[in-house]
Amino acid sequence: MLKFVAAALITALSLGAQALPRAEVPNPQFERPLWTSLNGQWEFEFDDQETGLASNWGSGEKKFSRSITVPYCFESKMSGIGDTSFHPVVWYRRTFTVPEAWAGKRVLLRFGAVDYHAMAWVNGRGAGEHWGGSVPFGLDISPFLKPGSNAVVVRAFDPPADRSIPRGKQYWELKSRGIFYTRTSGIWQPVWLEATGAARIGSFRLETRLDGDIPFEMAFEGNASNLALEAEVTFEGQPVLKSAWVRVSGNRLRGGFRIPDPQLWSLERPRLYDVVFTLKQGNVVADVVKSYFGIRTTGIENGRFVLNRRPVYLKLVLDQGYWPDSILTPPTDEAMQSDIKMTKEMGFNGARKHQKVEDPRYLYWADKLGFLVSGEAANAYLFDETYVTRFTREWTEAVLRDVNHPSVVIWAPLNESWGVPNLRDPRQQAHLRTLYHLTKSLDPTRPVIDNEGWQHTETTDLFAVHDYSKDGLTLSARWKGVETKPGVRLPPHGTPYLIPGVEYNGAPLYLSEFGGIAFIPEGHEVPKESWGYSGVEKSVGEVLGRLRSQYEAIRDSAIIGVCYTQLTDVEQEINGLMTYDRKPKFPAEELRKINALLQ
Repeated sequence: MLKFVAAALITALSLGAQALPRAEVPNPQFERPLWTSLNGQWEFEFDDQETGLASNWGSGEKKFSRSITVPYCFESKMSGIGDTSFHPVVWYRRTFTVPEAWAGKRVLLRFGAVDYHAMAWVNGRGAGEHWGGSVPFGLDISPFLKPGSNAVVVRAFDPPADRSIPRGKQYWELKSRGIFYTRTSGIWQPVWLEATGAARIGSFRLETRLDGDIPFEMAFEGNASNLALEAEVTFEGQPVLKSAWVRVSGNRLRGGFRIPDPQLWSLERPRLYDVVFTLKQGNVVADVVKSYFGIRTTGIENGRFVLNRRPVYLKLVLDQGYWPDSILTPPTDEAMQSDIKMTKEMGFNGARKHQKVEDPRYLYWADKLGFLVSGEAANAYLFDETYVTRFTREWTEAVLRDVNHPSVVIWAPLNESWGVPNLRDPRQQAHLRTLYHLTKSLDPTRPVIDNEGWQHTETTDLFAVHDYSKDGLTLSARWKGVETKPGVRLPPHGTPYLIPGVEYNGAPLYLSEFGGIAFIPEGHEVPKESWGYSGVEKSVGEVLGRLRSQYEAIRDSAIIGVCYTQLTDVEQEINGLMTYDRKPKFPAEELRKINALLQ
């Protein structure tokens, strides 16, 4: 373990990583000792006439006229550009030198996320491409490298008018309006290089059990022959176990280990185990990957959400993950920690990451700090064959990226029928059901919500409802006395809670959007076209009084979890518990008292 840390530190320091933006390890659940950040200054060019491909900009010979700070999108202030007009095609270029210590190794070019279609060239040769704006990808660029300076060029294509692209809250019109906000185009998560041997670990997944039995599956890439694997587990720096070398047959391995006296991950004590996987090819170490895991289970038992077989009342906050100067990219690692810590200080135990596949570093801090996350996707708005192909592929990649995080306890692929706007259509119904079963096939260990808030099928594990009733009396009139039994008639709502022809399946009621009380503290500027979901209040006392009445109504119902809208204001939307720049609007201790009403 000490050798691993030292190697990673030497690599980072030798390349000046501490001076770079977002220089921390991009994904602590899959960390190699030999890596270096490519964040920082890149050359940049708009290609509004789409001439770059025909003019062979991928050759790397053309120097672009602008500079951009990666990983921030060009629409953001932190990118150094801050242009929010339409530019569907953009290009990036920079040079890099492979460290001498990596001689003889395979070199991977890794992207956290590029929105939406990315193409990459290294030294003028095509290195690969990727579709999907929210998920990572990597390219083996070893065949294209040369001694000394190398040039990498990236083209990103993100047409705003194409509403079959999963884009979440990014608006397809020029200016933000209503619930839609500024776009994020091109590179918007970290870029880095990694070095491995001829064979490498491609991916792995762990399934934790309360008795300490930890089965895992692992896939290998490259020259996957004559391989053997070892796992070394530590807890709080102390050795727990070191497995014997296990021979690998083919490019996949199913194995496992058993943790003695397992220490469970929980909200109160988020215990984490570190694990280092070492892959040998013959007598040579081909790859080393450091990760971590938390031993915990989650599910639905006796009509309650349970963590480690114990009921937990879900007290989540809707978190859209936008920042004023960096848009969808978290500005710093500290900013992500701060959001989680402030949410916990207010008495919430988790967040619903809304219409966004969040940065892996956010989930890392949720794991470390004991914080629940409902994992969601950026949705599209139109249903057709292109959308189905795009969304199914990207959602699959998102689930597989985050499946090992103990903090992620719910999957919710779709929100309010986005992407399936006509659920009288049998094809769209089939797609909705397919997403539920697809998610279960990828991960059977977590509850899945088929359609967040509206028009459920008979399959959903949690019956998520959205209700922006203004006060507790209205909420009480609607939900008090409603039983969670199959076939029970649910209270009427503007948009039906069930698709045509389907009865309520009796799943636990989860009020996954409510509140939305708009309020701007004295002395803060009111954004143009500002609005909230359930009216504007003039004082802190009025907001807290209304909120308390809603919580009291919820307490006296069969609802087993809530998600308040929302953590922060976002652009013109002012129903946050904090302003857009993260200034609290209300005393945290008062919100804690209100949250304590729900147990």
